[in-house]
Amino acid sequence: MSGPEQNVEPAELAPAAKADLDRAFEDFYRAHLRDVYSYAYYRVGNHHDAEDLTEQAFLQAYRHFDRARRESDGRPLRPWVIRIAHNLASNYYRDRSRRPQTPLENADPIATRHDTEAIAEGREELRQVIKHLDGLPEDRREALIMRFALGMDNREIARALGRSDGATKVLIHRAIKQLQEEMSDA
Repeated sequence: MSGPEQNVEPAELAPAAKADLDRAFEDFYRAHLRDVYSYAYYRVGNHHDAEDLTEQAFLQAYRHFDRARRESDGRPLRPWVIRIAHNLASNYYRDRSRRPQTPLENADPIATRHDTEAIAEGREELRQVIKHLDGLPEDRREALIMRFALGMDNREIARALGRSDGATKVLIHRAIKQLQEEMSDA
């Protein structure tokens, strides 16, 4: 497409087109809310800021959703929305130096349905991983969060980080190796 249709804001669409876009976005939101929130939580380490980043990510996604769907050529949009969350989290870290923060190791992990003993063991193990994860360079930390917390495959991670598939595979391999070394030294 060319001309003014490329940059049409959702509010500027015809009522029927806007209703279709809103329904599609609602489905998209429901499908990706957990992933975006989980990603934000692992990045910032607390529930309230993760909720804020998630809300901001979906607000930005909504503004550009129609164009993103057209330009995706049928590819999944999960890497696109994770990329939005990634950029917002990066801005959060830049701005964070201006206000007090809670150390990541004091953050409670996201609970899933397990028995009490498994939850207790899992939380301690997760705290240790998060503690060491925080010591990795940002790109390695990002790749591991996307791979293991969100279950994204290498191609999705590559798209979200703006890297080639090969570079992403190497990045994940090096990140895992560095994390294992740091955890075994502890």
